[in-house]
Amino acid sequence: MEKYSILVVDDDKEIVRSLSRLLELEGYQVYRAYQGLEALDILMERQVHLILLDVMMPKLNGLAALMKIREKNNIPIIMLSAKTEESDKVLGLSMGADDYVTKPYNTAELMARVKSQLRRYFSLGAAGRGEDDSILKNGGLILNKNTKELEVDGDNVRLTATEYKIVELLMSHPGYVFSAEEIYNQVWQEDAYGVENTVMVHVRRIREKIEITPKNPKYLKVVWGIGYKIEKYD
Repeated sequence: MEKYSILVVDDDKEIVRSLSRLLELEGYQVYRAYQGLEALDILMERQVHLILLDVMMPKLNGLAALMKIREKNNIPIIMLSAKTEESDKVLGLSMGADDYVTKPYNTAELMARVKSQLRRYFSLGAAGRGEDDSILKNGGLILNKNTKELEVDGDNVRLTATEYKIVELLMSHPGYVFSAEEIYNQVWQEDAYGVENTVMVHVRRIREKIEITPKNPKYLKVVWGIGYKIEKYD
């Protein structure tokens, strides 16, 4: 079984030390960074499967580092922050984070979220049983479940792991309307309580990537008061 590597990024050395110890006890390889620029250097030199990224850091803060990472990498990123405002969480998710955990966090819950993100990310590459299972086509959308690639009218679109899983779920059931709670249960594999904003942010980000006119979408549509769907096309 592959040993997953996790990059812990926080300017608080005690937090990095304690998180690293917890992760190592779970069997993960851990890399440590204490500010954003150092994290980017490690990503260039090492294979990293998940990042725990603090928001408030010197030189290059977590959100700026997140944007830089997302330019080339779609590995899972869990933001860590002492800020509890819903707007801060929405901002982090809208900029490409897969999850957002507020400090002080429950270590058991954080470890469960790490496992969930890794499981979801690496299950995306599982080979289908046949070509029909591995390629989803709907109008100008073509999703390859083996390579985790999405084409929109012939152009490749880069998705994060969470965005991919949402698109895969919706494209697997074209025309079916999923509630925000159903999407959260299926994608995050956790019970859904007050998750409307979290799902909405990811849907908006997907729209910006796949729609010519995001405010007048062709594919990813809102059914007001019910949920979201991928419109069915031949």
